Amino acid sequence: MKIQEIDNKYIAGAYARFPLTLTKGKGSIVWDESGREYIDLVSGIAVNTFGLADGEWISAVTEQLGMLQHASNLYYTGPAALLAQMLCLRTGMKKVFFSNSGAEANECAIKAARKYAADKYGKDRHIIVTLQNSFHGRTITTLAATGQSEYHHDFEPLTAGFVHTPANDAQALANLVESTPDIAAILFEPVQGEGGVLPLTPEFTSAMADIAARRDILLLCDEIQSGNGRTGKLYGYLHYGMSPDIVTTAKGLGGGLPLGATLFGGKTERVLTAGTHGSTFGGNPVCCAGALSILSRIDDALLEDVRLKSDYVVGALSGAPGIRSITGLGLMLGIETEKPAGEVIAACMERGVLILKAKNKVRLLPALNIPMPLLEKAVSVILEACAG
Repeated sequence: MKIQEIDNKYIAGAYARFPLTLTKGKGSIVWDESGREYIDLVSGIAVNTFGLADGEWISAVTEQLGMLQHASNLYYTGPAALLAQMLCLRTGMKKVFFSNSGAEANECAIKAARKYAADKYGKDRHIIVTLQNSFHGRTITTLAATGQSEYHHDFEPLTAGFVHTPANDAQALANLVESTPDIAAILFEPVQGEGGVLPLTPEFTSAMADIAARRDILLLCDEIQSGNGRTGKLYGYLHYGMSPDIVTTAKGLGGGLPLGATLFGGKTERVLTAGTHGSTFGGNPVCCAGALSILSRIDDALLEDVRLKSDYVVGALSGAPGIRSITGLGLMLGIETEKPAGEVIAACMERGVLILKAKNKVRLLPALNIPMPLLEKAVSVILEACAG
């Protein structure tokens, strides 16, 4: 049996896969089972930060594999401690809890926000505000947090205690907070990724921060997709001059291995105490060794290069035939096309370029270090697919 036949027979049908079996990759090139190569503008949905088979990452991971592949969190290990230190020093946050995924990082943030509010104000103060069109994960609780009703079908009743308000509508948020006394936190994405690659406006984030400060409402910033250099800043909230109380991240942090992190600021650094949360695999030494390699290389020069590449893509595509608009930050871009996004994606795949969707848009999430000649070639293919 071929791989696709085996997959269809034995793996749960939760994914509408493309008819493409990938076998290997190097940098921003991947190969299928027939040996055909493709330029990869997906990077595992913002996971493979430095592309595929990155030498430095492989060395860091394999060295750790030869020493200690896993240990219980009842013991100390070097990679987790050093990664937490690096995250805090790079962001100004105070403590880190490690998990395995973005959904788990958000679950941790929600738990901590409710505990903070319960400890200080009582258990009635438990409501979490999220934004319409948001996406925060696929567990029952993070689905409840997600502000898109199409994700809720078939899984209700969801976890109670979440309310949604329109993104970029400061007055609606102010009205909601005024009429709802038991709000513990506001959870938001700086760029709504699955919602269509839509950045929040500076005016809205400023108003949100002011409202939160006045009411001692925690700000929980979901950087699962937008974090780790993706937007041209280390984390997306840095574009807005904000200081969230909790920041969550995953995806690109591990560089290809499963790793989530919940970062706590000064208000929240002591909320989690022994026994209040845990994870068997969170802080796995191999995953953390890989993340140390990734995070240490996301420096000012790389971030500037991400912004320059973003400017190139936006400039090359804006106003081109078949393209209506472009949104996003850095190398997290959404393209509204005249043709259905699925048709553009299929046409690009036929021409050797892999891209993906975000709602009705084409989405680009290349490796941060994609070589400029490859990016230029991929953009020419996208232009052809949109216009043809």
